[in-house]
Amino acid sequence: MAMRLAVNIDHIATIRQARKTDEPDPVAAAVLCELAGAQGITVHLRGDRRHMQDRDIEVLQKTVGTHLNVEMAATSEMIRIAQTIKPYRVTLVPERTDEVTTEGGLDVVLHSGNLERAVRQLLDSRIDVSIFVDPDIEQIRHCSKIRAPRVELNTGKYSDTWKDGDWPAELEKIRVAARAAHKMGLTVFAGHGLTYRNVDGIAGVAEIEELNIGHSIIARASLVGLEAAVREMIALLRSPRRLPGR
Repeated sequence: MAMRLAVNIDHIATIRQARKTDEPDPVAAAVLCELAGAQGITVHLRGDRRHMQDRDIEVLQKTVGTHLNVEMAATSEMIRIAQTIKPYRVTLVPERTDEVTTEGGLDVVLHSGNLERAVRQLLDSRIDVSIFVDPDIEQIRHCSKIRAPRVELNTGKYSDTWKDGDWPAELEKIRVAARAAHKMGLTVFAGHGLTYRNVDGIAGVAEIEELNIGHSIIARASLVGLEAAVREMIALLRSPRRLPGR
């Protein structure tokens, strides 16, 4: 079975929110990703709403044709939103207001009580659930214990060490963790910091079924897609459309 790709489109909303305007539209980005072959769309609804907004999730839920995965903290507010909008999947992630991006996996051992309650509430609402964790056997064992059906392994350390050439040990940790999770009956996903240059190692881990990748794809799109955008604008300048009444 080929590994699936889910594209995180948070950065599209980040660009929009920088000017508090209505473009670029994350929904349009999701459609383009699916047309290009993406098998899922991932977004993070943060407590501070720094990029994705509640309405984005509502419209994406009605528009995405593959599956919508919403990352969120395991707070009562977020669980209520999920139960109302009902995305295909919720991935529970840690969240701090002063972080630039998610910095590590959830500590399921420490927060097992709250997470078990959140998992139960989401599953009872017929929402698929995954937990974002570091490739640590004890954390994965607790995910199984609280009956989470899926885990997403944090590839952040692998991605960081890849730059220095020290990645083999981190890749082995991910392989071991993925194998253990699979044996426990958990579906295994992975993501965080993956790029066009370092994704090969993770793509070779047989137990991982889906990768969540955002920043690298959006960053590349801002370059390889820019030429087409400029050409379109030049074409409009050369052949302006006649406005009504003129």
